[in-house]
Parts: sequence; C-alpha cells; structure tokens
Amino acid sequence: MTPQAAVRPAPAPQTPPLPQAKPESLGLSHLRLRRMSDAFKREIDKGTIPGATVMVARRGQIGWFDALGKQNPIGSTPMAQNTIFRIFSMTKPIVSIGIMMLLEDGHLLLSDPIAKYIPEFANQKVGVENNGELHLVPLKRPITIQDLLRHTSGITYDHTGNGLVQQLYQQSRLRSRKITNAEHATLVASLPLMCQPGTEWNYSRSTDVLGRLLEVVTGVTLGAFLTERILAPLQMAETAFHSGQENAGRLAEPFANDPWTGEKIQLFNMLEKPIMESGGGGLVSTTMDYARFCQMLLNGGTLDGVRIVGRKTLELMTSDHLGPSVQIQAGALMQPGIGFGLGFAVRTQEGMAPFPGSVGQFFWSGMGGTFFWVDPKEELFAVFMSQGPGQREYTRTLVRNLVYAAVE
Repeated sequence: MTPQAAVRPAPAPQTPPLPQAKPESLGLSHLRLRRMSDAFKREIDKGTIPGATVMVARRGQIGWFDALGKQNPIGSTPMAQNTIFRIFSMTKPIVSIGIMMLLEDGHLLLSDPIAKYIPEFANQKVGVENNGELHLVPLKRPITIQDLLRHTSGITYDHTGNGLVQQLYQQSRLRSRKITNAEHATLVASLPLMCQPGTEWNYSRSTDVLGRLLEVVTGVTLGAFLTERILAPLQMAETAFHSGQENAGRLAEPFANDPWTGEKIQLFNMLEKPIMESGGGGLVSTTMDYARFCQMLLNGGTLDGVRIVGRKTLELMTSDHLGPSVQIQAGALMQPGIGFGLGFAVRTQEGMAPFPGSVGQFFWSGMGGTFFWVDPKEELFAVFMSQGPGQREYTRTLVRNLVYAAVE
C-alpha cells in the first residue's frame, strides 16, 4: 500500500503583470525616465522617504517600473516591485466604481438621498459656528449619493481642520478600526454637517458611508463585494483590507518619525484584520495590482476582455461635478484648474495648476504617500507608491513633473 501523498495547500493567486515594452516604442524617453529614478534616489539618500516604486505605462504597456530604496527603514530588505503598501484614500476610486456598478444594475440613482438606505441620516443638522458656539440648523435639502461621491455632502474629516464640528469628530470613535461599517455610518449621521449639502467641497468620510451603502444594498460585506465584483475580475490578487501573515516580509513601512517635523508616525498594522472595512481608506495593495485598476480605467472600463463598468458611466465619473457654484475647502488637495468628479479629481484646465497634465486627466492619492493618475489624452497612467505621509504633497508633484518630462 503506497503512503498517501501529503495534501499541499493551493498556491496563493498571483497578480498577472501587464505587458511591458521599451520606453521609446511607447513615446517615452528612456533617458528622462532614468533621470526620474535618479531624482528619487537622491530623495531617498537625503532621507526624505525610505523607498518608493514608480510605474509609467502608455498605450497599454509598461514603459518603466522601478523599485528604489528600502522597504522598511529599520531593515535591509530592498524595495521590491511586489511590496505591499497601505493605499489609504486610493481605496476611494475603487469603492466609487462599486457604487456606479450598482447604479448600472438599477439598484440606485445618484439623486437618491442617502437616508433612503441609511435612515439615520434623515435627522442630520448643519453646524453653524457663531461666537465660539455651535448652532444646529435644518438641512435645506438631503444628502444625495452624488454628494457623497463628489464630497459635497457636508460631512468632513477630523484631520482636515479644527472647527467645532471637526472637534466633535475628533472626540468620537470614528477613527477606530474596531467598529463595524454600520456603527461608523451611524456615528457620522449623529454628528452635524460642516455646511449645507451641495454648497462646498469638503474632503470627508463620505466614501466610508458609501462603503456602508454597498453593504446595505447588496447584503454582503464591503470586502466581499469588492472582491467579487472588482478585485477578482481584475485579478488584483494582493488587494484587500489586510494582508496575510505569510506576507510579513513584504510590507512597506515609514520612518518612525517624520524626517521634516520629527513627529511620530503611526500607520495601521497591515497584518491585522480590521472590523471596519473602510471604504475611504482601508485597502492595502501592490503597484501592479493598482496598475491593473488604472489600465481598466484607461481602457474605458475593461481589462483583458472583462468589463467592470460602462464607458459612458466612466465618462460621467471622470467629468467635473463641482462647477463654479461649489466652494472648494481643500488646501493642497485641490489645486487651481482642478475639479472633482465621482470618486476622482479631474483636471479642467491645461494651466492654473502648478504641475503638468492634460485636460481630462483624473487622479487621487493616499495619505500614506501613494498616488496615481490616468491621462486619456496621452494614453498614459502612472502609479507611485511610498510610505512617507508628511512628504506626500512634495512627492506627488515631483513624480508628475518627472513623468511628463519623459513624454515625447
């Protein structure tokens, strides 16, 4: 009798790479892309960031993919192309695509009030500051799903200012990863709004509320929905709300203290499974995983024969939804010449912004130092990954300048 063969676990799914080509065949300058890598090497040598990956793709193929510096500043492991990063708010475009898939399935309308699905929002008020006191006034109209997608809901973040409403956010449990998405949405609904819905662009927890909306409509967890409808079809095998213990040696980490301010840096543990699956900032991913998402966007909603979202739906998402009537309260997040669509910032003018780009380009970034943009006019996308929270505005602008310098 032959001994029974040991049962081996099935291999973990792998993210298939996008096709690659020489830069010159894609209308990219190899020399200038090399200068880009050299510039980031200088920043790493100066101690600006521990390490980074940068990818540039054009016309459906990768022309440059470099991993620079170290994965973890206290170790010796070099940054790798398959290093895993906290992508924070680069979660938002993925969740926003999920909402638009429900629209395409006929489950909701952009004009629907969020209270139709999450009744706690029916009783919200707007907080108005007057002589250091907060006065609550009724809503002139309800928050809609469109408001949540374009950040005109009146909801805010606790870290974008220190007004009286934001102080209430700071005193709440909203930042806890140990509450459910349902509890988080109820907490947001219990707090006053910064402004009347539709009047201001305030970066906010709106996309976390959209994550809960996905759960209410579908009856499954946000993570299960994203995996089934977006991540698995795109073969984004490394993107999830946490990473497995077997990947402990592949995680990108920041400096313990910010190199510019000396402040302590605390980011969440990527190996810890959270109770809250944050639609606004909870995913971890790799450069190639996110590149597959970007290529789908650049292709008008499809990748490798799989359609994720309709072409006209994506055109709606990547158009400006603010216009001149909406005040932008954004600081460095929203530069002149930039508007906002449904889940993405959108470039509306060739000039104005202090960095190059094309009208119709759309993008977003993550608080930890990650960034992407898609430029349909140039048939180009770029993905930059790092874990340098305090340097994120600098590195975003730097990578834009250097990539566009290489476009022939």
